[in-house]
Formats: sequence, structure tokens, C-alpha cells
Amino acid sequence: MSIRMLKTLIAVADHGTFSAAAEAVFVTHAAVSQQMRALEEEWRVQIFNRATRTPEFTPLGRALLAKARAVVRAYDDIVPSVIGDDGLKGDFLLGAAPTTLTGLTPFATAILKARFPDLHVGLFPGLTTHLIHEVERNTLDGALVSRPALLPKNLIWHPVAAEELVLIASERILSSDPVQILRAHPFIRFSRDAVVGTIIEGWLQNNNIQVSESMELGGLEAIYAMVLAELGVSIVPEPCVHVPHYLPLKRLRLAETGGPVRHLGLVHRRDSTKSRVLEEVLRAIELAREGGSFSPEAIAAALASDVSA
Repeated sequence: MSIRMLKTLIAVADHGTFSAAAEAVFVTHAAVSQQMRALEEEWRVQIFNRATRTPEFTPLGRALLAKARAVVRAYDDIVPSVIGDDGLKGDFLLGAAPTTLTGLTPFATAILKARFPDLHVGLFPGLTTHLIHEVERNTLDGALVSRPALLPKNLIWHPVAAEELVLIASERILSSDPVQILRAHPFIRFSRDAVVGTIIEGWLQNNNIQVSESMELGGLEAIYAMVLAELGVSIVPEPCVHVPHYLPLKRLRLAETGGPVRHLGLVHRRDSTKSRVLEEVLRAIELAREGGSFSPEAIAAALASDVSA
């Protein structure tokens, strides 16, 4: 048995097939099959149910998989723990909700790169549910996402920011009553596949607001453009980090108090071996949020404030 074999076993679990696992660990399909049979022979157990077309772990196989993940994580942590760099070099794979990609995420990533030049942050955009699943599978080291209704027990949630949901509309709409505007104009819906979309739908239903839906989109930039073209109105998060040169749109609070809010946070596995770098990721996100507005000058100011703190 070798670490390479254990990593191949994990790749089969994470990617679903021997072929996909082969691509992930850069070997042939035949090599994956040979490694898995070698593990079964060495351990004298059946890891897979071979009556199925795709690899299906036996109960004992799933138990061994969990132990294999722990062994590989411990192996990967050997060098950082000995030489004392705490993992602040190499790769850190970060998932990010699309709504954070124009402000909070690039701001925080720029701070990280400036403070730790040897740390390479790989960014992977996606919807919250998908990113959380990838963190569970250990494909991502962490993810900046909206808080879901339920969080898996093996993950830890660090709150980052609360973003109020606001109505956006053309500046040529004279009314300042969000309910009246929503009832009178076509509604451009934020995708209900996203956590934000379900929060918006819940608020509409709780307030008995019937909308005339014209389209459903998943990206903020697309929604802004459609509203600017006067194709409808929408409800979106008010970003905790603003981007200069906002489009000229009317932005209205949905309620003076108690309006809908989406909560952003960093999620990672409880057994992550990258606790030190996760601390620094959270610190960078905090500095970016405190900066409030994304620009080169804001990045420099955030780094200066961190040095003087």
C-alpha cells in the first residue's frame, strides 16, 4: 500500500468512476483498476460492489475510505508542520458564490497574495449548494457562500457579512414604494437554484406579493443590465464591498426594519489540515469587508492598516 494508492481510492470516491479518477491522478484507467484490486488483495476485503456499472463502495469500503482520507490529510500536513510555514505556501482552493466575484472575493484574494506571495489561491465560482458539496468531498479547501438552511455536521461556518436585499429599478420609475413597484412592473428573478433566490421567494410569499415574472437569471451583472434596459425590476443583495462606478439604478430598501438579509460566510471541513491558512483567509475577508469599496487604493489602505494593527 502507498499514499498514491490511497489518493487514487479517494479520487474514485470523489469523481465517481475509474476513468474520471484516472484523469484526476494522471494515470490510466487500467492503472486505477490495478491499484484498487491490489488494495483489496492486500487488505483482504472487498472495497467495491462489482455488480454495478459504476464503482459502488461496500459498507466496509466506505469505512476504509474515511480512514484513507485521514491518512492522506495527515501525510499532506507533514512538511508544513515540521518546517513551520503553516501551509502558507502552495495551493489553496477556494470556492466563491458568483455574487462575491466583483468585490469581496477579488479584494480578499489580492490582500492574501500581497501578504503571502508563495500562497496560490485557486478560485472556483459556483452556487452555494454545489460549493458546499465540493468542500465536503475535500475537492475545495473552503468556500465563501451564502448560509444554507442546513449545514452538514462535518463542516464549520464562519460568518463574514450580512447583506441586505434591496429592490433595483430604473431611475425613471417615480414611485419609491417597493411593493407598488414590484406589483406594477415585470420581475427579473434571481435564480431560485441559489440560496439568495430562495430567500427572495420566501420574502415575496410571506408578504403576499404577486409578481409578473419576465425572466430568471443567475448573475448580478446580467440582472443589472436587464434592469438598466428597463426590462423589469429585481431584488438583489446589497454587496458588503462596493464596486466603483455603479450603474445608475434606483435602489430601495424592502423594509425600514426587518427586511430580508443573506448571510455570507466561509465554510470548511472540521478536519481540515489548513487551519493556519484558513485563519489568514478569514483575516483577508475581514479586511476587505472593512474596506467597504474595491479599488487598488482600497487594497493598499487595507494592507497598511493590517501592518499597523
